[in-house]
Amino acid sequence: MARSNTRPTSRDVAQAAGVSQAAVSLVLGDKWRGRVSQATAERVRQAARDLGYRPNLAARNLRLGRTRTVLLVVPALTTEFFAGVYTGAARVAAEHGFGVVLYPSPEGIGPARDPFASAQAALDGVLASSMAADALTAIRGDQLPLVMLDSDPAGSLGAATVNLDIADGVRQVAAHLLGLGHRTVLHLAADVPSWTFEVRARELAAQLAALPGTHIRTARAPISIEGARTATEAALTTPGPRPTAIVCDDDKLAAGAYKALRRLGLRIPDDISVTGLDDLALATAIDPELTTVRLDAELFGERGMRALLAVLEGREPEDGDIPVELVVRGSTAPPPAPR
Repeated sequence: MARSNTRPTSRDVAQAAGVSQAAVSLVLGDKWRGRVSQATAERVRQAARDLGYRPNLAARNLRLGRTRTVLLVVPALTTEFFAGVYTGAARVAAEHGFGVVLYPSPEGIGPARDPFASAQAALDGVLASSMAADALTAIRGDQLPLVMLDSDPAGSLGAATVNLDIADGVRQVAAHLLGLGHRTVLHLAADVPSWTFEVRARELAAQLAALPGTHIRTARAPISIEGARTATEAALTTPGPRPTAIVCDDDKLAAGAYKALRRLGLRIPDDISVTGLDDLALATAIDPELTTVRLDAELFGERGMRALLAVLEGREPEDGDIPVELVVRGSTAPPPAPR
C-alpha cells in the first residue's frame, strides 16, 4: 500500500500503540514514569518510530511558553577545549529536543553584544563557564535558570555547578614531578581572574609546601603562545636558582614555554621538565610530546547540559567532580645532576 504523504500525528501514534493521546504526550515528553508502564512507553516509542512521527516542537513550545533553547557562554574559542564542551552539551540537548546557541565572550572576558533582543524571552536557560561569567550580566543570564562550569560551588551564581577535578589533576602533576626529584618549580600561571586558575595555583603551592626543601616561583602570562614565551624568558633570565621544572596552567602556555627554552638553549627534558593541563591536540604536536592532564571536554559539556535539564525540571543534578588523568609523555624526566 502506498504511504500517505500526510505527516503522522500524535493521534496516529496513539491509535497504532492502542493508547490515548495523553499517554503519547507523556511518553514522548519523557514524563511517563509513574504514570504509564514501561511496556506501554516502549510500545508508544516503537509506534512513533514505525510511523516516522516527529513532534511539532513549534506548536508544543507555544503551549508551554518555552523555546527549548539554551545558551552556552564560553570564552572566545581559541582552543578546541570549549569546542569539545559545546559538542558534548549539544549532543545531550538534541536528545531532549533542545537547541544550543553558542555565545563566545570576546577575549574570554567582559560582555559581548546581547545576541537576543531579550535573552529572558528567548531562552530557557544558560550554561556558562566561569571564565566568561562577566558576560552574563550583559544578557541578564544570571536571571535565568543557570548552571556554571568550572566555578566555585560555594560562591556560584548558578542553581548548580559542574566541575572537572582540577585540584586532583594538579596533585597528580605535583606527585609526578616530586617523585622524579624536582624541588625548584616555576609555575607559569594563566593571567586570567578565574576560579579554575586560582585552584591550580593554590593546590600546586600546597603540594610543594608539604615537602621540605621545595621552592616555587610564579610567572603570569596571557593564554597565548607568545605571551607565555615572553613570560618564561623573563622568569628564567632573572637572578635566583633556575627551576628544574615548569608547571603550566594549560597546554598553550606550555607551547610558549617550549619556544622560550629553545631560544635560551635549554633542552626539554634534559635541562628542564615541562607539564601542561588540558591534553589538547597541541600536546602531541610539539616535540617532545607534552606531559599533561587530560580533561574530557565533551563529558564536561554533557554533564553541564544534564545538570541544566535537571534544574529546568526541578530535579537534583548529578553530584561529584569529573575525574581527570595525568598523561606522562616525553617532556618530563629527573632533574639534571647539580654541577
